[in-house]
Amino acid sequence: MNTTISASVLEFLKKLENNNNRDWFNEHKKEFKSIESDVKKVYSRLFELLKTHDDVDTFKIFRIYRDVRFSKNKLPYKTHFGGSFNRVKPNLRGGYYVHIQPNNESFIATGFWDPNKEDLLRIRKEFEMDDQEIREILNNKNLKSVWRELQGDELITAPKGFDKEHKAIDLIRKKQFIFTKKFTDKEVLNPNFISSVNDAFKVIRPYFDYMSDVLTTDLNGVSII
Repeated sequence: MNTTISASVLEFLKKLENNNNRDWFNEHKKEFKSIESDVKKVYSRLFELLKTHDDVDTFKIFRIYRDVRFSKNKLPYKTHFGGSFNRVKPNLRGGYYVHIQPNNESFIATGFWDPNKEDLLRIRKEFEMDDQEIREILNNKNLKSVWRELQGDELITAPKGFDKEHKAIDLIRKKQFIFTKKFTDKEVLNPNFISSVNDAFKVIRPYFDYMSDVLTTDLNGVSII
């Protein structure tokens, strides 16, 4: 099974970007289906690799069709392929994402990009109580060499009920807790791309172990699942 992103994938997405309309897409539907099938094989291979070092139970490739109902952008098609990989809940938390887009816009991401309000409060309370362990994880040389800094949207000031002068306010005011890593087109087309992605995801494991422990216990460390 071919598990390499081919140049034809990026070339098709470039053409779609320049011809983002239904007539052109329908004329090239057969080509799209062939490329989509090849991309699914690559994501499937990554899924198998992830299962060798983490408990992931599902993955999905997002549809190429855009939901334009509530968007100012009315172009009907995405110009990238995106896929997500889910860890086994409720014991494990977090997930993985792979985004393939031409013009050096590809990236991978991991972490917590849309925590519900209960999880968000629990994370903030943990940081308020003790931020030493999470900082040690975030400052680990291996993690930083691959993923650099923790990213995500954040509040301008402290969330309600938290002290804006707290020493961990930089973490507490975050609404997302994610890492991203960019790839050039050349890197995406490299035969070792999927192995490189898998290796990067391995590095995030201490962060996931910590966050999963936080989200499956109360502030006294007692399991809630």
